[in-house]
Amino acid sequence: MGGADWRQVKDFINEMVVLSQIINRNVVKLLGCCLETEAPLLVYEFVSNGNLYDLASVPIIYRDINSSNILLDNDDKAKVSDFGASRLVPLGETQVSTIVQGTLGYLDPEYLQTSQLNENSDIYSFGVVLIELLKGKKATQFGGNSNTLVMHFVSSMKEDCLKDVLDTRVVNQSNENQVMEVASLASMCVRVSGEERPTMNEMELKCVIVMQKHSLAKGKMKYEENEHLLGHLANAYGFDGTSTSISGNTQSQIAFELEDGR
Repeated sequence: MGGADWRQVKDFINEMVVLSQIINRNVVKLLGCCLETEAPLLVYEFVSNGNLYDLASVPIIYRDINSSNILLDNDDKAKVSDFGASRLVPLGETQVSTIVQGTLGYLDPEYLQTSQLNENSDIYSFGVVLIELLKGKKATQFGGNSNTLVMHFVSSMKEDCLKDVLDTRVVNQSNENQVMEVASLASMCVRVSGEERPTMNEMELKCVIVMQKHSLAKGKMKYEENEHLLGHLANAYGFDGTSTSISGNTQSQIAFELEDGR
């Protein structure tokens, strides 16, 4: 018996031993085995709806991410539109060869050179949109050439003078740290090499972290504002700290009610 055949027999025996000792509704039930065939067979219960892999969403490369294709509803939630240029990527594949298509100013330089479309191409385009938002300038203002916008942004970061070129409507003292983190993410998205750009999952995680930090920062500022207001209230009602003071629990309760709008 060859090495490969012996390995198959060992795997067969091992699977029988393991599954025969497992009773769990989330494990496919082993019904029996057949040794009369050339290769031994295991008989399982029939599971009608197939496997999870076949039900997974087919990866989509949007191919034309730009600020005009991102719409905002009444709550300012972003909605992506216009999938006319999008491509479905067959499962198991990471890129497709296609003619270059998209909006000038947002196109991935690698895609322009190789005609190889992949997820990294969308990452680059999204990075350009982030830079547009941070700088308050459109990529199309540079003659449809995103390199000017991107290069100016990246060089500003390297020279540590990015704050001087950010749109004042975007950045202020309260959100400066969060804006700089978004700027760092944007610079990673527009790296020349697609392999060096973050993945979609990495970007989602980064955005969640930034939002959590922003939420915590706002909560801290709100708490400090409440403490300041409580000081004025204490003075107004004669609690000057010399005779009678507001207890910590009472302050916390008032702060909570103020924050809750009551």
